[in-house]
Order: sequence, then C-alpha cells, then structure tokens
Amino acid sequence: MAAKDVFHNNVKSALQKDGWQITHDPLYLNFGGVEMYIDLGAQKLIGAERCGEKIAVEIKSFLGNSTISEFHTAIGQFINYRVALKATEAERILYLAVPLETYNTFFTLRFTQMVLAENQIKLLVFNPNEEVISKWEK
Repeated sequence: MAAKDVFHNNVKSALQKDGWQITHDPLYLNFGGVEMYIDLGAQKLIGAERCGEKIAVEIKSFLGNSTISEFHTAIGQFINYRVALKATEAERILYLAVPLETYNTFFTLRFTQMVLAENQIKLLVFNPNEEVISKWEK
C-alpha cells in the first residue's frame, strides 16, 4: 500500500465538512490480477440532491519539482483506477483531488484543460489550509 499523500487528512476533513461519510480509507480494489488502493471512498448521506452518491477520491499534492511529471502520474493512476472501478463498483464516481493553488496555476492552462476533457477527468479542488472543498468539476 502506498504512503498517504501530504494532504490526505485535509481532503478527508473537507469531505466530511461537505456531508460525506468516509467509507474506505483507503479504498482497496483487486481486479484483473492487480491490487490498487484509491486514497478515499465516500458516500453522501445528507442532502436530497446527492443522497446515496458514492465517490472515490485520489489525492495528489503537486508539491514536487515537476508539476507536469506529477500530472502524468496522476492521469495514469486515474485512468487505471477508473477502469477497475467500472468493473468492480460501477456506481462509484472517481475524482482527482488537487489543491486550490495548483488548480489555479496549472489546471487552468489550456493544455491541462484539454487533457482533462479528453480523458473525462473529474476534479475535486480543495483548500488545504481551510480544509474545505472549493470546487467540483464533473
């Protein structure tokens, strides 16, 4: 199992503040001979709009030396996890959690937006200092 991301607890807290119950920490998948661990699994328990909705969240900090390198890794993981989820828990929607500052400086670039759209990547943008969800991009 991989180490927890530096913002793991910040995202977990942000989800709980938004009315999500953490159901898995991490969410373990075993599909096609491969074991995988998605950072969090959650279920919405309150709010009529999304009641019963299930999500999985892969958290990335983007604190390393190369944002593009971390982006390559994040997109690859996201695609792999989405394939495994589709086969094992098709009702669960996968999100990539990114910090607000990285979203504002990197994820709004034209190239990044094109990759996200091409690969239908859903984002959960969080503010790590306030431990709140800033934006959902579905």
